[in-house]
Amino acid sequence: MSKSVRVSEEFHEFIRAHKRDDETMEETLRRLIGGPHPDEVAGILSSDTAETMRERLEAKRSTSSDGKRELRERFE
Repeated sequence: MSKSVRVSEEFHEFIRAHKRDDETMEETLRRLIGGPHPDEVAGILSSDTAETMRERLEAKRSTSSDGKRELRERFE
């Protein structure tokens, strides 16, 4: 399965300028951002651990959003 991501012309040109002849665009992006290939990390976490991490990340996002909103309200 694959997904499409919209990027500006400038960013696309930047990626293309850094692309090596033997790389796909995905491989170039992974190299530029330093992310591992999914096959390299597949199966490291148990389903329970992964779900716990998802829940904690969602809670952090929610807390972070609430904090930002409170800060914004103080300055209005």
